[in-house]
Amino acid sequence: MRAVVVDGPGDPGVLRVRDVPMPTPRPGWVLIRVEAFGLNRSELHFRSGVASTGSFPRIPGIEAVGTIADAPGGEYPVGAQVAAMMGGMGRSFDGGYAEYVSVPAAIVVPFTSGLGWDVLGAVPEMLQTAAGSLRVGLQAADGQSLLIRGGTSSVGLALATLGALRGMRVLSTTRNPSSVGLLEAAGADHVIIDDGEVARRVREIVPGGVDGAVELVGVNVLRDTLRAVRAGGTVCFTGMLSDTWTIDEFYPMDWLPNGVRLTAYSGEAADLTSAELQAFLDAVAAGHARVPLGRVYRLDEIVQAHRDMEAGTAGGKLVVLPR
Repeated sequence: MRAVVVDGPGDPGVLRVRDVPMPTPRPGWVLIRVEAFGLNRSELHFRSGVASTGSFPRIPGIEAVGTIADAPGGEYPVGAQVAAMMGGMGRSFDGGYAEYVSVPAAIVVPFTSGLGWDVLGAVPEMLQTAAGSLRVGLQAADGQSLLIRGGTSSVGLALATLGALRGMRVLSTTRNPSSVGLLEAAGADHVIIDDGEVARRVREIVPGGVDGAVELVGVNVLRDTLRAVRAGGTVCFTGMLSDTWTIDEFYPMDWLPNGVRLTAYSGEAADLTSAELQAFLDAVAAGHARVPLGRVYRLDEIVQAHRDMEAGTAGGKLVVLPR
C-alpha cells in the first residue's frame, strides 16, 4: 500500500510517500480501508518534533474514515463505514496517512452516511473536540452565549455550527476581516476582529460577559478571554493555534477574574459516541448543519497540505484522499 512515512522530525519535506507492507490486524484490532483523513495541528507538532509523545519512523495521522477491510474478532462487518481516532494512532503505532490502517477496535466509531468521503473525512476529530469542549469543558446549556476565540480554525467553525444548532448566541473572533462571511455562514451571530484584546468588545455585545468561551488561540490571549466571561461562567482551554502552550509565572489571583472558571478539554475516541456522530452527519445531510471543509488534497500533495496547515489560511478543515 502507499503511505506517508516520517523517518525523523523536520519541516514538511520530511513527509515522504512510500510503498510499505499492508498491516495485518491482530486480535482486538481491525483493518480499515482509508477513504479520507483530516489533518490536525497535533500532527504538525509531531512532524516538527515538538510533541511530547510518539516515536520515529512513523506513519502519522490521528484520525481516518473508511470501511472495514478485516476484523478478526468480528467486532464489525466487512464493508461497515467507520471512523477511527486518537488512542496512540499516528504516535505509538502507525496512523491514518495511508491507504489502509490497523487500529484497536476500541477507537473505532461506526456510522452510516451517503455524504462524500471528503466531507466525512473532515468530521471525526473536529466534532469530538468541538462537542467535548461544549459538553465537558463548558457544560454549556442551550441558549447560552458563547465566545469562540480562534473562530476560523476547523474546530472554531464546528463550534459555531454546534452552537447555532443549540440555539446559542455565538460570538466568534478572527484576525482577518475577510473571514467575516465564513464565520457568519458557520453560525456566528457576531464576528469580532481580534487585535489581541476582545474582552471590551464582547462586553459591549453581551453586557456582563458571555456565559462561556472556548480558547483555541493559546495562552498568549487567554488572560483577555477570561475577562470576556461573566462571574460564574467558564473558559475552556482547548487549542493552541499560536503554539504558545505555557504561562510563565502564573499568578491565579491576577489571571483569574472573580468567579470565572478555567477548564481544559482534550478527548479520545470514547468521547464521541456513535449516536452523536450519526446525529451530526444526519443534520448535515438534511441541510441543518454544515461541515467546514477547507481544502482537499491527494496523498502525493501531503507536503503542500502541511504547508497550508502551518500557514493557517485554508478557512476550514484540510482533508486528504489517499486514492
